This record gives sequence, C-alpha cells and structure tokens, in this order.
Amino acid sequence: KKKKIIQGITEFLPISSSAHLILMPILTGWDDQGVGFDLAVHVGTLLAVILYFRKDVSELFIDGLRSIAARQHVGQSRLGWAVVVGTIPACIAGILLLDYIDTALRAVGVIITTTVVFAVLLAAADRFARGSRTLQDIGFKDAIIVGLAQAVALIPGTSRSGATITAGLFLGLNRESASKFSFFMAIPITAAAALVKLLTIASESIAVDWLGFLVGGIVSFLTAITAIHFFLKWLNAFGMWPYVIYRLVLAVVLYLLFFWQLLYVRKNKKTVISA
Repeated sequence: KKKKIIQGITEFLPISSSAHLILMPILTGWDDQGVGFDLAVHVGTLLAVILYFRKDVSELFIDGLRSIAARQHVGQSRLGWAVVVGTIPACIAGILLLDYIDTALRAVGVIITTTVVFAVLLAAADRFARGSRTLQDIGFKDAIIVGLAQAVALIPGTSRSGATITAGLFLGLNRESASKFSFFMAIPITAAAALVKLLTIASESIAVDWLGFLVGGIVSFLTAITAIHFFLKWLNAFGMWPYVIYRLVLAVVLYLLFFWQLLYVRKNKKTVISA
C-alpha cells in the first residue's frame, strides 16, 4: 500500500515516480510486488487524470473524432491530435529501448545524475523561458518536442511530468498550459503502459490478487487526484521551485547514501582479504 501511495503522489509531480519506486525497495527492503501491482497503479493514476480533466478530455476526444469526419480541425481537435503526435516518440523509445532502460539505467548513479540535471533545467525553464503561450497555441512541432522530452523521461530519475513541463516552458508556454499539456499527454502513454501490463498478465498466465489490485487502484487513484489538485492549486503561487529544491535535496541524500555504501563495501572487502 505504501508503494501505491508513493506512485500516486509522485506520478504527476516533476520529481520522478520511477526513481522513487526503484529506490524505496533499496532503502526500505520492500519486495517487488510484480506486474499486478504495476497494472493497479497505472489504472488508478489513469482514472485520476481522466476524471480530474473529464471536461477537457471529453472535448479533445469528441472533437478529434469530428475532425476526422469533417477533414479539418474542429473545436479542440488540434490540441487532441497534438497529444496523439506527442505520444509517438515515447512509444517508439519504449518499444526499442525499454529492456535496456530497465536494466542498465536503473543504477543509483544514473538516478542521481538525472535528478540533478533535470532539476537545473526545470529551474532555468521556470525562471527564464516561461512565456505567455497557451494550449491553443500548441502545434504539431511543439507536440513533437514535448514528446521527445517524454521519451527521454523513460530514463529513471528524469520524471515524465518534469521533462514535459520543462519542454513546454522552454517553448514559451505559461505554467498552467505547460502543466495541463503534460497531464493530457500522460493519458495515452499511461493507457499504453497499462495495456502492456495487462497483455503480460494474460500471455504469461500470471496470478493476480484481485482484491489487492482493487485496493491498490483505489489508493493510487486517490493519491494521484489529490496530487494533481494541489499541484495546480499551488502552481502560480510557488511555481516549480519546491520541486527543484526537493530534487536537489534528494540527489544529495542519495549521493551520501551511495557514497557511504561504497565505503562500507570497500572496507568489508579489505577485511575479507586481510583475513
């Protein structure tokens, strides 16, 4: 349950949910709860963002369908198709590189580096690059750039929301528009991830604790929708700086833990050799 709460809180905040889920078992000794856990978390967070932005999501979906029949942009269809286009780079990167990312790039050193680098980029974007463009100004070129940022965010420690918001701010979007576009782009990529987990369960006949799945989905839903609400509520008051500071503090803590762990291992090796 604690891991589901962590996922729900961190999924939509620019602090990297993947980094927290990788590090928490290392720091606390929690066991990996498997594919069923991942599916429950994805379903819960997906429902949270759809419900919170239900009016926007409905308009994007319906206008997108209407634009196909009309063969021209209708209402919010341009933004809806921008979300679709922006999802493509992460899907391609996931198909081609996910095995490598899930093995070679899950190291603490990688997480520390990406945590610092994207904290600095987020701070720079919020301080110097933020403009006045809105959701209505987003074109397909903008969507591709934000989509590439979302693909980079597959690297643990980067943060999907952090990378996409940073890219949006550098493109001149205001905070609210960059954040909302990031939330909208979370819907198809999270749905795709949930579908992959579901197919894995079906193809490999993995047993799922459905009561635990239900509880986990509800917990991740509640924490995710709460995180979205307060993130948007406090956005203009505090900007991105609380998350920048958190990332930098987290990086320092992880570095110190990692450093002392290395010293401990080296010391024990010397003791064994001398013995």
